[in-house]
This record gives sequence, C-alpha cells and structure tokens, in this order.
Amino acid sequence: MSRKRSVLSVLSLLVALSFVSVGSAADTLKIGFNIPLTGDIPKVGEGSKFAAEMLKEEVNGAGGLKVGDKTYQLEFIYEDNESKAESATAAALKLITQDQVLAIIGPQASKQAIPAGEVCDSYMTPMISPWSTNPQTTKDRPYVFRACFLDPFQGPVAAKFVSEEFGAKKAAVLYDIASDYPKGLAEYFKEAFEKIHGPGSVVAFETFTTKDRDFSAQLTNIIKSGADVLFTPQYYDEVPLIVKQAHELGWNKPIMGSDSWGSAELMTLCGDDCKGLFFSTHYAAAGAKGATKEFIEKYKAKYGYVPDDVAALTWDATRLLLQAIQETGGLTGNLDKDREMVKDALAKVKDFDGITGKMTFTPEGDPIKCAVIVKISDQGEFEFYKSVCP
Repeated sequence: MSRKRSVLSVLSLLVALSFVSVGSAADTLKIGFNIPLTGDIPKVGEGSKFAAEMLKEEVNGAGGLKVGDKTYQLEFIYEDNESKAESATAAALKLITQDQVLAIIGPQASKQAIPAGEVCDSYMTPMISPWSTNPQTTKDRPYVFRACFLDPFQGPVAAKFVSEEFGAKKAAVLYDIASDYPKGLAEYFKEAFEKIHGPGSVVAFETFTTKDRDFSAQLTNIIKSGADVLFTPQYYDEVPLIVKQAHELGWNKPIMGSDSWGSAELMTLCGDDCKGLFFSTHYAAAGAKGATKEFIEKYKAKYGYVPDDVAALTWDATRLLLQAIQETGGLTGNLDKDREMVKDALAKVKDFDGITGKMTFTPEGDPIKCAVIVKISDQGEFEFYKSVCP
C-alpha cells in the first residue's frame, strides 16, 4: 500500500470514528454521576457510587443492557461535586460536553441539584436526582427528574407525625438558612404545623449558617420557648452535634428529623444520643422484604455495611434511567436525539417498582410515592415505624 493510500485510510477511519456515539460499534452506554465524593457529606457520594457500581457489574455481568436490537455495556463516569453548588455545575458541564454522557444521575443534595439541574435542562440532557427533595430541582425543567418525594409532602408528614405521636402542640425548628434543602423543609414543616395547631404554634424558628458547629444560643432559646418537640432537617454530619448539645443543655423531649438523617454514618457519629429518635425518610433497612432485602444483603456482603437511603435511591434512579433507555425502543447514535428520546421515555414511566417504593411521574418529573417514618432502635438500627402515603 502506498504512503498516500495509507494516510487516506487512516483519515477515513478517523472520520468514521468521529461519528461514533451511543449505539455505535463500541456498543457502550455512557452515564454520568454528579456526586459528593469529598466535602461535607462524602458518605453520600460513597453510597451513591457503591450502589451504582453494584448495579453496573450486575448488568454487564449478565451480558449488558438490551435496547431495541442492540446490547450495550454500561460505562459509568463519576464526577466529584465536592458538596458545592459551583462544583456541581462544573461537573454537569464536563459530563455533558466533554464526556458526552447520555444522561446524568445526581446531584443528591438540593443545594447542588438545583443549579446542576439548570445546566442539564439548558443542555437538554436527562438528569435524575435520587435524593433532592426541594421542588425547585425539577420545576419548569422537562429534562430533570427525581426518585424521591418532595418537601411539600415531607414537611406535613413530619408535622402530622409529631402532633399525633407525641401530642405536640408547640414545636421548635432549628435549620441551616444558607442551604436550600433544610431551609425549604423547615418552612414546609412550620406551615403544616401551624395549619394543625394555629398561628404561632411554632414557638421557636432558629437558624444557623453552614459550617457552624456551636448551636448553644439557638438551643437555649428553643428550651426557653416551651416547645414540645424539636424538628431539625439537617445532614448526618450536623445532627449529632445538635442532638448532643441539646441533651447537654437539658432538652429531654422528642427530636424529629428528615430524610437527610438516613446516612449509614449517623449512628457512628451520634451514638446513644440518637437512639429512640424518629425521622421521615424513603426506606427502612431493618425488616425489609423482597427486592429491597435482596439489595441490602448484596450491598452489605460487598461493602461491609447496611446501605442508607441515598444508596437505595441511587439504585432506583439508575434502574429508572436504564428502563427508560430500553423503552426508547432503540437508540439512533445521535446523542442529541437519544437524550430527547430518553427524556420522553422517563416522563411516561408509570408504576415503576423500586426498592424505595412504587413510582409514577407527574408532569413536573416528580414521583408520587410514600414516605417512611423510621425509629432509631436501642441497637442503633433504623427500624420501620410506619408508612405515610400521599
């Protein structure tokens, strides 16, 4: 072969490869994960990655994902958003424009999911947040979905529960005013509690700012307020500090939490102080049955600890995405077109049987699903206490 023909052959091959995309000769599906592997809540990122890796190994080990008349191997690309809003938007941009993923799972926390969702929607790339409960994440964003219930549902669930379970007539709230998730949930709880007990029944509405570690002033006000219950919708790294300081200052009444308590790390950090407390969340590991029990056992055998709700929701979100990809009936190889097809398929999902519950999407991309109230047992386990459905 002449040098000229050899060069032409190489150029022809490069041109052909430049058109290789999802569904081409490589037969690989690229999915991005925008998760906090470092920063304030690294256990959230760890659980997300562990669940995703377990699912990827399962699918690829069984031969891959069949979509139409082709079978694909899954390739997962993990980007660390450092638990920061600006890093989450940068991660989303990289995954979309450089890595050219078909879709993105995450971010998890609302503080990162809201800005990242704006990027994904602008670039018309499907995104599913497993754990972001703030309504703004999906609002007016047809390409953005979630696998969890919303705070306008969770807030009233918590307010109703403390009213009925503890007979609480006066409530106190302590939350981070600089973070979208706790701020939104605190407001929904207050609104719901005062709807039940009347204006002014939330007798203390105390705030702090991210990274604060001394809550003594706020907790002193809460104790003086005469509240019957304390609601604090904070993350697993903050809850132990709040609970321990409350007990040290003399608080001996119920403390109620939210789904951000559900990390496997909570009891390691909190110990006896958190035993006997309640929180609303997405699933309970203790006493799980069926597919949920199977997931927990596989995860624990592989990684050495019981998966938290973030891991379970990531499993569900990723399975949701894979189902939607299959329901396109076949990918074209044109990334823009395939992203649109996946978005359309996600919007049509009905009665998806997840390990965190059944899901049917609303037009906003939000699932209609139940919440679970968990009690932390004397052994430090997250026990199912009751289910609350819309």
